[in-house]
Amino acid sequence: MVIKVLGSGCCNCKKLEANVREAVKELGLKATIEKVEDFKDIMAYGVMRTPALVVDEQVKIMGRVPSVEDIKKYL
Repeated sequence: MVIKVLGSGCCNCKKLEANVREAVKELGLKATIEKVEDFKDIMAYGVMRTPALVVDEQVKIMGRVPSVEDIKKYL
């Protein structure tokens, strides 16, 4: 499983990344977590609002910071 956190590096993006890492840990998943900060790469996903969560190349959430429990539902 490849999980990408799309965002510029703002505090919301960092919070999403922390929540993703916690969700992966709690579920005991083997996953690669990548941070995507390049605007061109973010736009390639059709994301207009960050932060965004991409799981196996599918955009799951954009424009908000979901809780750890919400993230678990997408993993």
